[in-house]
Amino acid sequence: MVTISPFKALRPAADLAKQLASRPYDVLNSKEAKTEAEGNNVSFLHITKSEIDLPDKTDSHSQAVYDKAKENLDAFISRKVLFRESKACYYIYELTMNGKSQTGLVCGSSVDDYENGLIKKHEFTRPEKEQDRINHIKTSGAQTGNVFLAYRNLAEIDAIINKWKEKSPVYNFTADDGIQHSIWIVNDDNTIEQISSMFKEKVLCTYIADGHHRAASAAKVRAALGDKATTGADIFLTTLFPSDQLHIMDYNRVVTDLNGLSESDFLSAIKNNFSVEKADKAFSPDKLHEIGMYLNKQWYRLTANEGSYSNDPIGILDISILSNNLLDPILNIKDQRTDKRIDFVGGIRGLNELEKRVNSGDMVVAFSLYPVTIQQLFDIADSGNVMPPKSTWFEPKLRDGLLTHLINNIDDDQN
Repeated sequence: MVTISPFKALRPAADLAKQLASRPYDVLNSKEAKTEAEGNNVSFLHITKSEIDLPDKTDSHSQAVYDKAKENLDAFISRKVLFRESKACYYIYELTMNGKSQTGLVCGSSVDDYENGLIKKHEFTRPEKEQDRINHIKTSGAQTGNVFLAYRNLAEIDAIINKWKEKSPVYNFTADDGIQHSIWIVNDDNTIEQISSMFKEKVLCTYIADGHHRAASAAKVRAALGDKATTGADIFLTTLFPSDQLHIMDYNRVVTDLNGLSESDFLSAIKNNFSVEKADKAFSPDKLHEIGMYLNKQWYRLTANEGSYSNDPIGILDISILSNNLLDPILNIKDQRTDKRIDFVGGIRGLNELEKRVNSGDMVVAFSLYPVTIQQLFDIADSGNVMPPKSTWFEPKLRDGLLTHLINNIDDDQN
């Protein structure tokens, strides 16, 4: 059974919440973050993407960036932009997009549970992304990025959360992208204990939906702190969503080159395992085993040939079919976690983003994929297997800055 904990969140005053809340650090590049934070001196991007406050071309993974994040976080606290909750609480976070809502519980999840496999993974992490978060957490003393966890929904937990939502939220605003964010503070001791006990007694495990790098980094920070670790390092910032409320989008690929092949030779090689058909418009698969491909301003429909893939939980995934039958044997991309020739584009950006990346000349070919289902994610995590990296994209996303977990080197007296 899983262990969750209330925590003293660092959070903004209600009148600053909309202005401060920012999109997650890993969905924006430095240029986009700088544009988004322009003219907003309380944007949380000054902490999560602090290179925006340093000279152009500053290495976003340099120590100067992490030091700037710490400096900006301290400044936000001293200016009373952010304050620390007086007692450990749970928080309810509701997201509404296109008329559909999903509600999660913001809490501290146990690093021990993560290390003991009670928080299940479905992806390997990329070392450089892990190290980035480790450096950010260790320098700033804060977990600014939320790990998105899923659990098999239980009516008893739904009832507690829905009952509390009858109260007025502390934050309730619609962001510029049209997504509504509402947060309630659960500060009643009996309710806090009831929630903690319910998860301890009835929830066998949780699943990382989004945030593998943040979770892995939090565990490694705790280990690195050793004897210096406070209780704050024993948990990491998470939001737990019931599985019946979640929606997974496609997570697409772009590649820099054709591995030395001509366009005609590349297309010929693909036909060994796929039927290839030109599409008269941008192609987004609407069923399994179809893959869209954009090459030289032309969209194609690729359909995996029968017998070219296995039917086990991993092999049947379209990203596995793409990896095993095209990326690896034809483009020589063996490890998507570390190969610099491949990049990933979340489905929320649309097919136009794939076309843009290829048409710009930065990339040569793009692939659009059919999304993984939540049941497939659970089945793979339960089996102890992992998907290829960046297989799932969840929307809507939690905003950074509304609830932050402090660890180690930030004293309560500062807040």
